[in-house]
Amino acid sequence: MKTLVSQFTNQLSDALKIGHSAVLNQSKKEIKNIVITGLGGSGIGGKIATQLRSKQLRVPVVINNDYTLPQFVSENSLIIVSSFSGNTEETLEALTTAQAKNAEIACITSGGKLADIANEMGYNLIVLPDAFSPRAMLTYSVVQQLFLFHHYGLIDDSFIKEVENTVEMLNAEEDQIKDLAHQASLTLHTRTTIAYAESSLEGVITRFRQQINENAKCLGWEHVIPEMNHNELVGWAGGKEEYAVVFFRSDYEHPRSAVRMDITKEIVQKHTKSILEFKAKGESFIAQSFYHILLGDWISVYLAELYKVDAVEVKVIDYLKAELAKI
Repeated sequence: MKTLVSQFTNQLSDALKIGHSAVLNQSKKEIKNIVITGLGGSGIGGKIATQLRSKQLRVPVVINNDYTLPQFVSENSLIIVSSFSGNTEETLEALTTAQAKNAEIACITSGGKLADIANEMGYNLIVLPDAFSPRAMLTYSVVQQLFLFHHYGLIDDSFIKEVENTVEMLNAEEDQIKDLAHQASLTLHTRTTIAYAESSLEGVITRFRQQINENAKCLGWEHVIPEMNHNELVGWAGGKEEYAVVFFRSDYEHPRSAVRMDITKEIVQKHTKSILEFKAKGESFIAQSFYHILLGDWISVYLAELYKVDAVEVKVIDYLKAELAKI
């Protein structure tokens, strides 16, 4: 997993090349809404891409992590079907609903049944490279979502230059990010990790929690501000030293949410001394988001080493899939 995470910026550059070279058909339909359907890394990729361009997207976007699709889906819906393996059963079933609704369908996958269906039906298809561990390929998912948004006329192409600049920044900051992640892992080790951020980074901190789950084999949770202030904050009356909190900060926080973050940190400090705060680097929201994603990935890898677990294996998921296959 260390090797895979170290390829993060190379993957970003490669993802741009794939997006540029994708051959996509124009749609005659008026797109009135988007549903991105996918699970795990494929699903969170859609969430992150949507948040990266929330101020540009001209139609509403819904992230779907289920077998079914929302009832509003119609022929004027763009359904982005995202499955790295191409065989995710929930995603394939959602695809059948999209087909029945005569929706505009675009697919992102490395192969499998999804690629076969897309080729047979003539759907727009972006093919990703094969991977030993799909969750280490998040960069591809996010960037291809952005290319699809642009292809359908829903955002401009400024994201391309921003991703290019992000690659340069992350390469320059690589050693600092790894050092910061290693020190963070020492604080988080043997504790339950809780991640907080402003709502614009919800996808980013969800990704962080997912990496803690799968790489370090640990439970944890995340929440966003301001919503967290209306419920979970009260729960800190039962806070304990066994909890370690990570605040992910950016330059793009709503001014009032930034104040809320500071006050929340002050309250949480009364219940645990294990508190970390990371300020993102970068000249764009894309850059700062990917900074935090890469930092979180490295933290999860170093935690796996401290726990002496295999960061790659997901035997419990394999067991689940095997049991489902019997039914």
